[in-house]
Order: sequence, then structure tokens, then C-alpha cells
Amino acid sequence: MATLPTLRRALSFRALAALASLPAALLFTTMASASCPADALGTSRTLTMPRAAAAYGTAQHPPLPLQPGEVLLTFDDGPRAESTPLVLRALAQHCVLATFFMNGEPLLQQPALAKQVAAAGHTVGMHGFQHPHFGELPEAAQLADLSAMQAAWRQVFGGQPAAYRFPFLEETPALHAALKAQAITVMSVDAGADDWLPDQTPAMLTERLLAQLRPKGSGIILLHDAQDQTARALPTMLAALKAHGYRVVHLRWADAP
Repeated sequence: MATLPTLRRALSFRALAALASLPAALLFTTMASASCPADALGTSRTLTMPRAAAAYGTAQHPPLPLQPGEVLLTFDDGPRAESTPLVLRALAQHCVLATFFMNGEPLLQQPALAKQVAAAGHTVGMHGFQHPHFGELPEAAQLADLSAMQAAWRQVFGGQPAAYRFPFLEETPALHAALKAQAITVMSVDAGADDWLPDQTPAMLTERLLAQLRPKGSGIILLHDAQDQTARALPTMLAALKAHGYRVVHLRWADAP
């Protein structure tokens, strides 16, 4: 008869062998689920998109290819030392991966924090160097802002960014053409919490997010990691998404840093 230690070794070997036989995506999901609290929202799957001159988000473009109940969490305007770490902590506690659209100026001011976002597994995109109203600027100034944004990206992350969200969602023909020529995807939104409005409580932000998501059933969520009130409300919002049956998808682009 096998001894108890021998049986334990055999069972451990079989468990490892079974894990090794799983597809990579399923293995990631299995291991992540095992390490997350039962009440965590979690990340249900990773959607890898090709580098392309595409555009998504039903506020302005076709929808991202999501299933009913799937949402993509995105954050704009960071990194910001006072609030981004709190956002990262809430996402980590819920085992959620998100996409951060960073501005060039704070990116250069907080390079270590920006790298911390990427090191935690989140996807990073561009959001304009100075967050201007592009429609009020001449084309040359718009293109100069894009060049400065890309230079800041290369200085901090290296490589080439794959995604861009327009500040204020104010898209212009000149920048669309420049992004298209470089096969950079434009990301708009489907739902948000209007978390830039002042004096919002966690309950108010959560209810507004759910109200905007309800008629759509899925989509790209817009929040702001540069807002203190958003950082404070995020644990409540993530718990509410879990309670209402939403599932988080992590978006990545092929060959992007």
C-alpha cells in the first residue's frame, strides 16, 4: 500500500500534468480564478486585437466584439500620484485588468507610476499630450500634440502604442488620418459614470454607471483614474458590476508593449 506522502506526491504530479494539458487561455483563467477571492469580479477573458486602423465604441463607432454582459474597463487622464495607486489597488483586489489611456504630460511627470500600471498587467493607450479641445486647434497643432504624445510614450515604455482615445471624445479628420496611417486603433465609449462631475458619492457614481450600462448590456466603460472620487468609488462600482452579472474582458493589441 502506498504511503500518505507517496500518494500526495502522485496527486500533485497528476494535478500539474492536468494543468499542463490545458490551453494557455484556459490555464490563465483557471489559475487566476484559484487565486482570487470568491466575491471578486475577476477578469473573464483576454481579447487580443490586431494592430489596425479600426475604431470602436458606440458613442461614435461600431461596437467592440463583446458578448452580452461583457464590459471593458478603461481609465483616462492619468497617471496621477494621488489617485492612480488607489485605482490599481481596487483593481488588484478584484483581480480585474483594465485599459489606461494616459496623457503625455502626466506620463512624463510620473514615469515610475506609469510603468507600475503596465507592470500590473494593464493595457496602456494614448489620450493626447495636453488634453486639448482639438476642434479649436489648427491641424498643425493637433499633429504636434500627437507627435509629443508618441515621443512621451516611447521615452517611458519604448515600442509603439496601438490605441488612442481623443480627449473629450472630440475626434478630428486630421488626427483620424494620422492615426489611420499608423494603424492605431481609436477607442470611444459605450457607457460611463460622468465621474468628472464634482461632488459625486460612490453610490451616485455606481448608480449612474449601472443606468448607462443597462440598456446596452455590454460595452466599453469610461472612468477617470485622475479623479479622487472615482478612486474612492471604484471598489463599490466593481462590486456592483459583479452583483449585476457583468464580466470583465481585458483588451490587448498584438505586439503592443
